[in-house]
Amino acid sequence: MPRLMLSNELWSKLKKILLQHAIYNKPDLRITVEGMLYRMRVGCPWRDLPSAFGEWNSVYKRFNAWSAAGKWLNIFKALLVDPDFEWVFLDGSYAKAHQHSAGAASDQSEAIGKSRAGNTSKIHLAVDAYGLPIAFEITGGEINDCTAAPQLVAQLPSAEVIIADKGYDSESIRQQIKAQGAR
Repeated sequence: MPRLMLSNELWSKLKKILLQHAIYNKPDLRITVEGMLYRMRVGCPWRDLPSAFGEWNSVYKRFNAWSAAGKWLNIFKALLVDPDFEWVFLDGSYAKAHQHSAGAASDQSEAIGKSRAGNTSKIHLAVDAYGLPIAFEITGGEINDCTAAPQLVAQLPSAEVIIADKGYDSESIRQQIKAQGAR
C-alpha cells in the first residue's frame, strides 16, 4: 500500500468540505481522493497510479470532472480559513509539461507555452504570512511575473505588506498595490 497523506482527523474535516461542494459520498471516496493526492505528489502518469487507489481510469475521470466543474477550486477556497494578511508573498515557479501535452483540440487556453526549458506552465502563487496559498494564476511558461502580477494582486484582499522578488518590480504593479492599501 502506498503512503497516504490524510490522517483520520484531516479526512473527517475534508470529507465535510467535499460533501458541501456536491461531491457524492461513494464508499471509495477517501481512497479516490488519496489517489488524486498521491498522483499530484509524485507526478506519475495516471496509468501508473497504484492499484491500491482503485482503477486509475475511475480516479482520473473523477478528478477531471471535479476540475472541469470548478469543484477543486471551490474546495481550495473553502480550505482558506482565517488567513493572515499582514504579509503576503508573491512568486512564480515553472512546471515542465510533457512533450505531447500541447496541441489539444480545445477552445480554452491550456496554459502551456514555450520557454527555455521547452513546454512549460508557470504557477504564479500568493501565500499568506503562514505560507499558506491564498491565490494563484496559471499561465504558459513564456509569461513573465510582471505580466501575470496584476491579476494575482487583484485577487488579494486587504494585505498590509506585499513582498515579491524583482520579477514583480514595475511601477504599475507598485501603483496597483498602493491603490489596494498595501505597501
